[in-house]
Amino acid sequence: MERLSAFVLRRRRLVTLLAVCAFLAGLAATPFAIQRLSEEYAHPGMPAFDANQEIVRLYGNGGYQRPFVPVVVLPGGMRAEEHREVIGRAFAAVAAELPEARVVSYADTGDARLVGADGRTTFGLVFPGTYSDGSPPGGGLGETPDESPVIISAMAPVLPEGSTVHVTGLDALAPSVDAGGVDVPAKIGIGAAAAVVVLFAVFRSALALVPLLISVLAVSVSFAVILLLTLVTTVHDVALTTMPLLGLGIAIDYSLLLVARWREEQARGHRGDEAVHRAMRGAGRAVLFSGTAVAIGLVTMVVLPVPFLRSLGLAGMVIAAVSVAVTLTVLPVLLALAGRRPEHGPARPGDALPAAPPGTAGAPGTAGGSGTAGTPYHREARAGRAWSAWARGVVRLRVPAALVSGGLLVALTVTAFGVDLGLPESADLRTSGPGHEGLAALRRAGVPAGSLTPFDVLVTGDPTRAVERIRAVEGVSAVLAPRNPSWRRGGTAVVTVLPVAESGSDAGQETVARVRRAVPGTVRVGGGAAQSMDFREHAYGAFPWMLALIALATFVMLARAFRSLLLPLKAIVLNLLSLGAVIGAMVLLWQSGWGTRELLGIQPTGSIGEFVPLTIFAFLYGLSMDYEVFILARMREEYDRSGDTAHAVVEGVGRTGRLVTSAALILFVSFAALAMTPELDVKVFASGLALGVLLDATLIRGVLVPAAVAMMGPWNWWLPGWAARLLRVEPSPLRADAPRGP
Repeated sequence: MERLSAFVLRRRRLVTLLAVCAFLAGLAATPFAIQRLSEEYAHPGMPAFDANQEIVRLYGNGGYQRPFVPVVVLPGGMRAEEHREVIGRAFAAVAAELPEARVVSYADTGDARLVGADGRTTFGLVFPGTYSDGSPPGGGLGETPDESPVIISAMAPVLPEGSTVHVTGLDALAPSVDAGGVDVPAKIGIGAAAAVVVLFAVFRSALALVPLLISVLAVSVSFAVILLLTLVTTVHDVALTTMPLLGLGIAIDYSLLLVARWREEQARGHRGDEAVHRAMRGAGRAVLFSGTAVAIGLVTMVVLPVPFLRSLGLAGMVIAAVSVAVTLTVLPVLLALAGRRPEHGPARPGDALPAAPPGTAGAPGTAGGSGTAGTPYHREARAGRAWSAWARGVVRLRVPAALVSGGLLVALTVTAFGVDLGLPESADLRTSGPGHEGLAALRRAGVPAGSLTPFDVLVTGDPTRAVERIRAVEGVSAVLAPRNPSWRRGGTAVVTVLPVAESGSDAGQETVARVRRAVPGTVRVGGGAAQSMDFREHAYGAFPWMLALIALATFVMLARAFRSLLLPLKAIVLNLLSLGAVIGAMVLLWQSGWGTRELLGIQPTGSIGEFVPLTIFAFLYGLSMDYEVFILARMREEYDRSGDTAHAVVEGVGRTGRLVTSAALILFVSFAALAMTPELDVKVFASGLALGVLLDATLIRGVLVPAAVAMMGPWNWWLPGWAARLLRVEPSPLRADAPRGP
């Protein structure tokens, strides 16, 4: 690192010029990169996704789309079979109001399973092609336009007097969500404002602007890299949201660590380039290893065959790599420049500088070496009092601290095993309102709940044989295949299957799997449940092996960084425990609904999106390892100086506690702001990241890490000769902790 800082400082003018050019190039590239980002949430290569795409292409509706379910209850004494014609006219009126829709009812099929046990309750399906506001078919749960008023106004005048019409379906039951999109500038503005406040609280001087400047440069350059990536691969527009917010946090993390270490070296009496070199030697390595840890975690998403997840991973890796590069090249130049000017900051009476090495700038007897509180760097000469006191308390009570914090994390991790990645079910949605009234009418008539979650099957040629096979499948309630142009196009037929159990349930998914096995390969099964099942198989099928490889790569990297066998193992175990606890908390928050309505103003859906655990793992694995590297690197450094584990823990936490907390606070505010977006999926994802950062920076790094290190004593620092030779680093033999003096 010192060689790099020397190289950079010898060419400081060139580095400054290149940084300005890179910033301007990034600004110029940003609008072009945004225009080239894809808005398609595609899953190419997954059978159900391809089937759904083909259904929508041929018919303009259906596929992944959830239908509206009109429920007609005739007056007492009337039976649906006797008024089949008038029911047909009512549904025909809906088709006239929504000309691109695919509509089916008892009148079209004569299928008695579309009539309830009471004989006077009947229902149908409406797959809108283009919604009445011009929106295309599909959309997230609760984000699609509500067509209930259109359907009811079309049907009510045609039906016999005294009839009632309800419209139900998952979208009619789901809480309404504004699909206006994510206000990216506003979210970035909130994160930037939080960063300014926190940084000024940390530095109490104009130096607070330096980490923010580094983050702005990193984000700008990253957009230029993203533009280049769009020339060779598809990049989803999720990068537009996540990259600036992640960059705001990561780049500030890295620069905060380096600036704080530089101020510490200044406090020890080192000035000019020497202070920069020493800061790079101590903190530069931690920045490099942290960036590598982030990249290793994000590899999870880059290798997945899901474009929008791959885009998340690419955006994260780009911003992490650029943040490391900018921090280790541009920031040393800025610090060298700042070192030539006095930094004004409040001094407390009675504070004094520690003695600087003889002959160095700032030492007694040399220029600028007053050795009194008049220097602006006096606060950096020692570890933070509050964090040091906290660390001493944790070391003293290390066993109960580890048991309490570890027990809470284990309990949350056990809760995570109950995560439901399937589709929402009606029982988890609204329990009142018009949509629920329609569902209640179906239940009273004995209609299976799976009628709310039908799925489409695309058949080439005559569908008769396929229909017969599907009807014989266990768990299928009805199979609808009317002979009209809305259901037969281009030599194909679309068949809609109504399962007995809802597709989001285990029984419903088993029905989908049985239908797939029953039909020949030329018959393509679509629908939301089948697509969700395919996604989970593709994304999570090889995940255990991928996790093992990521853990191995992380172990090797950290073993080299800390010259230890146990510290990397402990870091990986605690990271995984932290991630499990976050998923467990998400289960309580979003699946069980503990406070979701109160905290975020939205009703839980009883499940978590299938992409959420994977993306939370990828992002938090790297970010959590960031903080771990910051703390453990300083503990290792202090142990090498003192040979005492307890002292290393107290000093390491005392030196880094404020930095980790400040960095985590900035990220927490950024992700919390993103969680306020109207899109449900983004809410869930961002709230998980915010919760993970908060949990990791407090319970994990503030309690469990120092307690665990204190418990393991000298074994933390053990690296036998054979392992050192494999890792190509200096060995660290086992030795007893050195006794501390009075």
